Amino acid sequence: MVDTSKYANWTREDLITRVLDLESSLLPGDGTGSRMTTTTIQYPPPISATSSVPLRQSARSKAKAKKRDLSERKPFDFSLHPRRKIALRFTYAGWEYGGLAYQAGLTPLPTVEGVLFDALVQTRLIDGTKGFEGCEWERCGRTDRGVSGAGNVISLWVRSAISQGTPTREGDLGGRSSSSDPQDVQSSEAIPTPNVTRKELRYISILNRVLPPTIRVMAWSPVAPTFSSRFACKYRHYKYFFHSRNLDISRMQDAASRLLGEYDFRNLCKLDASKQVTNFRRTILQASISPARLEGKEGLDGVWMFDLKGTAFLYNQVRHIIAILFLIGAGLEHPSLMTALLNVDKESPHPAFKEGEPIPPIVDRKPEYQMADGLPLVLWDCAYSDVDVHWQIDEGDGVDGGASGAGGVYGQQRSIYERSTIYSALDAYFLESASKHHPAPTNAFPLPINSSGSDGVIPDGSGILQIPLGGGAHQRTSRYVPILSRKRLEDVFVVNERWKAGKGVRKEPPS
Repeated sequence: MVDTSKYANWTREDLITRVLDLESSLLPGDGTGSRMTTTTIQYPPPISATSSVPLRQSARSKAKAKKRDLSERKPFDFSLHPRRKIALRFTYAGWEYGGLAYQAGLTPLPTVEGVLFDALVQTRLIDGTKGFEGCEWERCGRTDRGVSGAGNVISLWVRSAISQGTPTREGDLGGRSSSSDPQDVQSSEAIPTPNVTRKELRYISILNRVLPPTIRVMAWSPVAPTFSSRFACKYRHYKYFFHSRNLDISRMQDAASRLLGEYDFRNLCKLDASKQVTNFRRTILQASISPARLEGKEGLDGVWMFDLKGTAFLYNQVRHIIAILFLIGAGLEHPSLMTALLNVDKESPHPAFKEGEPIPPIVDRKPEYQMADGLPLVLWDCAYSDVDVHWQIDEGDGVDGGASGAGGVYGQQRSIYERSTIYSALDAYFLESASKHHPAPTNAFPLPINSSGSDGVIPDGSGILQIPLGGGAHQRTSRYVPILSRKRLEDVFVVNERWKAGKGVRKEPPS
């Protein structure tokens, strides 16, 4: 008979600990010579009758389990790995996210930067405990909720597999430098030359494995330690896609051509006093409207695009410009409205854009109007000098499926595109089905060239007007008020000063 008297005074917790300790001694060892404790015991899931997993653990699976256990116990030491600064070029479907920029508080939808940051931390390319500042994270273009990106760029310091010819950073970046003077790094303007003793990490494949399909890293480039994805950008290129139904494209092209050059865009952006913007002058390099056409293929049926290139942009500037273009294309405004909205300085007024047009009025305060929908807007490209950036992809990507998935990045994007065409085909047939029972509504647009604009006259019997806002969205109204006849907002500098005296004072840190 077993003597149990020695356990008579044991507590319940002591007994449980003893039982678990005895059970652990009967389980196979982890190969380290240590015994499992109550805090590390993990019971394997039951094997189902249909499972093909063998009852005896293979040597390979044991090695993987051992490696996993070791990685869980031992934190990753970033100081043991070299670092390099790179630029990442990526795409994202904006409708899935609450904007590009990371938000500290809770958001209804995740942000693109938040998801990218988490992926970089998960793959141990950056140290998440150091935050965005620790890797010197910089973005080129910031997009709002619903707006997509096809060629946005971030620059940051990441873990590398190879030592660099140019010293890497120490301290919060976790790199080991061959120089003790940080100025040696800051003064470098050339892209670091690696001492190639092994292949570099496959940054694209590593990140795309853990990123959702709505965010794809397309390319990466080594950059100089002083490179800034924001300030090194030569220009930013936006595209806005729209359907040409009931729009006069020639009028829109006329209005768009008036944007070229350097102008004050205070009437064509969202005025936000918290940003304290005082200089509204921006330079537009391209403003054109053309059919949406893929390279080497026919155009998309009825879809056009507005291309806008500029050195920098104001808050919601593109969506305000396209909203005015829609009003002009619908015949509600004359193309000369664009000239008037750019004519803000009484001391230096603009002349008429074309012979025969009246002198544009001074519009020094923004009229009230609704900006266009964000869904069709894409940050298409961020351009850099070839001296600063050399875009590259992972070796072998796309060959026999590539390392980042079936067919590599291109194959993944093609699959997404093919699926989206099925949605479009289904919607087209749903529309045809609706037409069998419901007549298409009449539409007054585009109005005759002299029926609207300066006098705001709308033909009798037109009923409710649906003013296009892009992306299938419309503003419904029974009476249209011309833009220059609408209520004007307060002077932006007055609003700025009032904000500084109110909310701005409360936000300033105590001295």
